[in-house]
Amino acid sequence: MILKERAESEELLKMRSLNTRMELTQEEKFHFFNLEKGYEGETKFDQKAESLQEERYIINDLMLKINNSYFQIDSTFISQEGIRLLDVKNFEGDFCIEKDRFYAIKTGREYKNPIEQLNKCTSQFRQLLRDLKLNYLVEAFVIFINPEFTLYNTQIDYPIILPNQVDRFFRNINNTPSKLNEGHEKLAKQLISLHQTKNPYTKVPNYQYEHLKKKVYCKYCSSFQVTLRNHTFICDKCEGHETIEDAILRNVKEFQLLFPERKITTSNIFEWCNVDLTKRTFCRVLNKNFKAVGKTSDSYYI
Repeated sequence: MILKERAESEELLKMRSLNTRMELTQEEKFHFFNLEKGYEGETKFDQKAESLQEERYIINDLMLKINNSYFQIDSTFISQEGIRLLDVKNFEGDFCIEKDRFYAIKTGREYKNPIEQLNKCTSQFRQLLRDLKLNYLVEAFVIFINPEFTLYNTQIDYPIILPNQVDRFFRNINNTPSKLNEGHEKLAKQLISLHQTKNPYTKVPNYQYEHLKKKVYCKYCSSFQVTLRNHTFICDKCEGHETIEDAILRNVKEFQLLFPERKITTSNIFEWCNVDLTKRTFCRVLNKNFKAVGKTSDSYYI
């Protein structure tokens, strides 16, 4: 039973939008690529987790806080035998791990050591359980989900699940009977109630409204080469289709994400979308899908 679904983070959504509407630096593009790659790996993991049977609680994307320190858990499995903390990685290519170093062999680029990260997260989680006066067996693993990943210099006692071990990992879980009780339910609800909605470690580049490109772009390939035909936006690059109303609402959502302090007005959204449509069309869509506040030229939507 999935008690907390996985969703794209606010950081990823903002980076995806900024990557389309402004020029990111190479380092910012690399960060954006890693966010996309990470979310892709987590969704692949979730598909594997659908094979789980028996009674188990699954909590995705938990951000917890203890002693003014935050830690994040990709997936938390609560079963009769205990709690599994799972950190999903979607690295691709040949990697090596040496003591505290974890790096790509081809480029030599170093990444945060996933085992050190996991150990710190596990220690903090156990401390949280102690503070809650709860006693459960806790085990944790790094799951390398990408089939094109190879790790050299690994040791047998490392808490990692390699790509060719993932299916076996889930089979082993399924082979262990699990019946949940009120204690497990209470634990799950407590963890979800402690979830921090704001991630203090997000890295989004500074941006200003005036410097972002304003125009409707394709929802499928992010190309600005869209043409309005028969009340539908059609992408000249990938031929993706989107209705006028859906495109406007998507852009309103993006506008809210990037500029929560700005009001949703007909003029603001008209300027943001910057397409060959009348203000009357925008007004009609906004009136249909939002509640208008005020009836003068200063009116806005909520």
